[in-house]
Amino acid sequence: MTDLAFLTIAEASALIQARKLSPVDLTKVFIERVKRLDGKLNAFILLMEESALAEAAKAEAEIAAGGWKGPLHGIPIGLKDIYNTAGVATTGHSALFKDHVPSEDAVTVAKLRAAGAVILGKLATHEFATGGPCFDLPWPPARNPWNLDHIPGGSSSGSGAAIAAGLCTGSMGTDTGGSIRWPAAMCGIAGHKPTYGLVSRRGILPLSFSLDHGGPMCWTAEDCALMMQALAGHDPLDPASAKVPLPDFAGALGGGLKGLKIGAIRHFFETDLETDPEMVAAFDASLDVLKGLGATVETVTVSPLQHYADTCNLISRAEAFAIHERWITKTPELYGEITRRRIMAGAFLDADVYVNAMRHRGRLVAEMAAVLGKVDLVVTPGWHRPAPTFEDAVIRGPIFTAVFNVTGSPALSVCNGFSKAGLPLSLQIAGRPFEDALVLKAGDAYEKATDFRSLRPAFATAAPAAIAAE
Repeated sequence: MTDLAFLTIAEASALIQARKLSPVDLTKVFIERVKRLDGKLNAFILLMEESALAEAAKAEAEIAAGGWKGPLHGIPIGLKDIYNTAGVATTGHSALFKDHVPSEDAVTVAKLRAAGAVILGKLATHEFATGGPCFDLPWPPARNPWNLDHIPGGSSSGSGAAIAAGLCTGSMGTDTGGSIRWPAAMCGIAGHKPTYGLVSRRGILPLSFSLDHGGPMCWTAEDCALMMQALAGHDPLDPASAKVPLPDFAGALGGGLKGLKIGAIRHFFETDLETDPEMVAAFDASLDVLKGLGATVETVTVSPLQHYADTCNLISRAEAFAIHERWITKTPELYGEITRRRIMAGAFLDADVYVNAMRHRGRLVAEMAAVLGKVDLVVTPGWHRPAPTFEDAVIRGPIFTAVFNVTGSPALSVCNGFSKAGLPLSLQIAGRPFEDALVLKAGDAYEKATDFRSLRPAFATAAPAAIAAE
């Protein structure tokens, strides 16, 4: 049973399509693992056991009748608990919304259901996708399966932890400053932030209207591409949604990287932000792998990292306060301390600060577009250090991920090694707007040229008796 939990979406889908694997049996594997492991991991806020088994049985019957819908049919997926689910609580991991039961699914959830996916449950997050790993909320924070004393990153913390621990095959996260790619980096998985406007945000609890992105988190970039096949598309009721031709994300994979030009933004970690030497060594080794796959690599320069981070922070704080003002001014006690402090900071930003941040954002977007006119992709480390402990979880300085929330560019985090302490390291790959397929192609090629996808956390593979004894 345990081996089934570590199948990728691509592997499980092929077995399900060939009727060699039952969606019901696969779903039961994950339900058993959640019940056995999640008491220590805290990745799930709600396990939707009854409805998941019903959806799995429906998928199995449809496939048996020749109605296979595609690669997500019968695949168990977890949702960060800011995705609305009809008739099922969507809490934002907050006391404020603990009784919030939406009447409709988020657009992305509806798309997953239409593709035949099995919705396994709702996953832990930092409160309202901001804040940090807090202990003053109705549910405990998720932990990192590579070492339970360390954080899994955030805000899509449960989404990252659940994938790494083999508690679901795919998951959904959101990303306002790095909240898909940060937990992907710290949990050693693949997390894709799509181009802004490519995936609808309607029905996702908002944090920042102009920076929020929804996207997939999986064990591999290939699996992210399979999920993007179902998720991408124009939503006329999402004002930020783009009406653009959709690529064949999965079909674009394979074939090597010959002729691809990749720009390494080295000053981000050489001068702009103190970065762990193991991260830098893994990054340089990743460049060698990409060169071996046929790409050429050159150093490129943009504005200092702090410029991107400050722009992202000013915009997100102002927009978050605009969203939460009606609640946080009346019932501040229903927010965790960290979240309350961060959202309230937006109350002190004048309109001219917000407007000028948006104007500077335009300059940064143009700057990155000019660089990506000369190279096909840009790369950075995924984060500046391995996952810290809960006691050392404060973010210090700017972060590499926020750059591509400011620009709206597609960006992917993949695992590119492990520290001496056994914690994942990461590579971030970003590209031109709406060239998500190329970003995923590069990530897939990198993963298949390395052996990091063969390793899983000891916590996730230990015998039940060993876990109980911890």
